[in-house]
Amino acid sequence: MFIEFDEMSALFSRAKMALSEEQYRQFRVYADFLAEKNAVMNLTAITEPHDVAEKHFLDSVLPLTMAHIPAGASLVDVGAGAGFPSVPMKIMRPDIRPTLLDSLNKRVGFLKELTRILGIDAECIHVRAEDAGHTPMHESFDAAVARAVSRMPVLCEYCLPLVKVGGTFLALKGGDVADELESSKKAIKTLGGELADVISYALPSGDRRTLVVIKKTKNTPEAYPRAQGKINSKPL
Repeated sequence: MFIEFDEMSALFSRAKMALSEEQYRQFRVYADFLAEKNAVMNLTAITEPHDVAEKHFLDSVLPLTMAHIPAGASLVDVGAGAGFPSVPMKIMRPDIRPTLLDSLNKRVGFLKELTRILGIDAECIHVRAEDAGHTPMHESFDAAVARAVSRMPVLCEYCLPLVKVGGTFLALKGGDVADELESSKKAIKTLGGELADVISYALPSGDRRTLVVIKKTKNTPEAYPRAQGKINSKPL
C-alpha cells in the first residue's frame, strides 16, 4: 500500500515542490505497477512505500529544482531502467518530451506499459546508448539525464553525443563523486562538454546526493561514442 497523499505532499513540500492530487494519483499508480512487475522482473531493491516515494520519486525530480530545463524540452533518459528519473520528471513537468532508452527489451516493455497506464506521452526505445549516438538521435536532445548507470567517464560518452550544442547533461550521482569528476575531465572536453555545476544535497532521510551539470558547448566528434568494449576498457 503506497503512502497517503498528505504524507507524500509533505515530503515534496520539504523540497519546495508542490504536489497536486493528480500527480499523486500518477505516482501511486506508478508505485503499484512497479511493485507488481518487480516480483518477476527485479526492477528495484527499494520496495518499502515511503522509500519508493523518497528514494525513487523525490530523488528523480529534485534536479528539476536545481538545473534549468527549458519549457517543452526534449529529454533523453539513458539507461532508463524502471523509469527513473525521466518518468517522475514528466509527471512533475508535463511539458517535457521524454525519450527513454534501455538496452534490455524486457525493461522497454515495462516502460511502454508504464507510460501507457500513466497516460503520459513518451517514446521508449530498445537500443544501447553507444549505438543511439550513431543514429538520427545524435545531438538531437535539449537535455540528457542518467541515474545510477555508470561512472562519469563512461556515462559522458554515452550521453553527451545525444545532446545538442547548447543543451545540458544532468548526471544524478551518489554523495562522493570527486574521484569520478577528476577522471572525467578529458571525456567531458573531448565530447564537447563543459562542467557547469556540481551540486551536493541530501534527501530527507539524510542520504547524500550529487547533481553534476554539464553544458554541451561544441559538437561531439563523429568517432564518439565508441563501441561498448572500448568505452569500458579504455575510458576517455
